[in-house]
Amino acid sequence: MSATPAKDASAVDVAAFIDAQPVGPFQIKLLLACATVLLLDGFDTTAIGYVAPSLAKEWHIGKAALGPVLSAGLFGLMIGALLFGPLADRIGRKKIIILSTLAFGLGTLITSLVNDVNALVVVRVLTGLGLGGAMPNTVALTSEFSPHRRRATMVMVMFVGFSIGAALGGFLAAALIPHLGWRSVFVVGGAAPLLLAPILALRLPESVRFLALTGRANGRVAELLSRINPNVSLAGSARFVVDEPALKGIPVQHLFTDDRTLATLLLWVVFFMSLLDLYFLSNWLPTVLNDLGASISTAAMIGSMFQVGGIVGTVVLGRIIDRFSFRALALVYFIAVFAVGAIGQLGHSTVPVTIAIFAAGFCIVGGQIAANALAAGFYPTSVRATGVGWALGVGRVGSIVGPLVGGVLLSLKWSTGEVFVVAATAALCAAVAAFSLGRLVLRFRSSYHIAAPRLRTSESKEH
Repeated sequence: MSATPAKDASAVDVAAFIDAQPVGPFQIKLLLACATVLLLDGFDTTAIGYVAPSLAKEWHIGKAALGPVLSAGLFGLMIGALLFGPLADRIGRKKIIILSTLAFGLGTLITSLVNDVNALVVVRVLTGLGLGGAMPNTVALTSEFSPHRRRATMVMVMFVGFSIGAALGGFLAAALIPHLGWRSVFVVGGAAPLLLAPILALRLPESVRFLALTGRANGRVAELLSRINPNVSLAGSARFVVDEPALKGIPVQHLFTDDRTLATLLLWVVFFMSLLDLYFLSNWLPTVLNDLGASISTAAMIGSMFQVGGIVGTVVLGRIIDRFSFRALALVYFIAVFAVGAIGQLGHSTVPVTIAIFAAGFCIVGGQIAANALAAGFYPTSVRATGVGWALGVGRVGSIVGPLVGGVLLSLKWSTGEVFVVAATAALCAAVAAFSLGRLVLRFRSSYHIAAPRLRTSESKEH
């Protein structure tokens, strides 16, 4: 889109303007800011899994007692995603991101002070509220500043921050625990978000699409669009619009209107099964590897390869997901079935199991991040944070179930191979749901507020 409409003081379609621009320095800085939030989110979310063996030894508790502890934060994540997604669609993405960052930073810092399981469960639930609010809103904010042809790539690159933070948790735990104890991991994980929050308040912009939908911030919208492309001059009298309906009423209800019901439910299945697998593996891999003979530090290092694989998968998959959408996602989860199943068969062999864990991370973590990106492009602006937040919220149910199931199966003395077959089955369910969703979106794309040109190209290639 050229600047002509702006010069003529006619309506400027914000989405079309962004779609016509290359990805520039302003969007990259925004991406890095959101990635930093998710880096700390990923660190604080997964740190409990890395310290679990040390914590269990210090407190003299068994593996079954760790299940509720591992799931407590995930329960908070679920509630945070369900609450703060719709709230952000009302008051804006920026405010919720800052509030969430402060909340999970404070909660993580308090985690370092607790001395019993019951207190730890409560603190981890409260910490999870902040963690759950940050993720859907960084996804929505990055998506709304990205051209549709690069939307999945931008969101997925931003999400590398989460994987880096999750992997960093393993490396830092391995370095700190032998010298300073497990509490030191949470001191670091809590201080960093508290330092970041004031910077976000000063530097993070509000979503330009959200502002345009309110119709009350034309000057701010013009400023943000000029920062996206400084070479375009926008008239002071320009009126900025988003070519989407401003949906009224309860945001959640619009996830089930305009033929979105079945697609929303399938998306929830993808998130539920994917996050079940992701948190099952993130939380239990260090403990399982330790039981198989690896030292605590070695188990943490090998377990970190799950997140390292996720980082590589995220970087590699971005352009593929932008081009092939849910069909590529289905294939990724199908490959994950074999990678996850292989972990249970190779647990005693260091190099093969490390490769299998890396491959599982590539597919499960990379696939989940791709699902986040696709969900952000699936819903219109006025319910985008709600759509992503509720998909993540439902997925968090799976993330709660995953560690609990792992604890139960291990306490029942199931073999490592049998336990990981269960995890592989969850990946298969995600693959089937993603495949079905891809066919549904191609069939009814006109009902969905997604990148239609990309879908038409995909369809034309099929037919």
